[in-house]
Amino acid sequence: MAKRAAVCNASGIPLVERASTSFPCPSCEEPIGRSAQCRSQGVPYICVNCGFQGP
Repeated sequence: MAKRAAVCNASGIPLVERASTSFPCPSCEEPIGRSAQCRSQGVPYICVNCGFQGP
């Protein structure tokens, strides 16, 4: 089973909301977390492992 992120990579908010998500980084497979608020606002995130940036 894949690891899940516990907090949003962009804001540090714990991923407890139903609309939050966690997915593997497209570059290195490290889990990336996205809170519902950051997802809806399109806040950019950066993978802490490899530096990959996404919307």
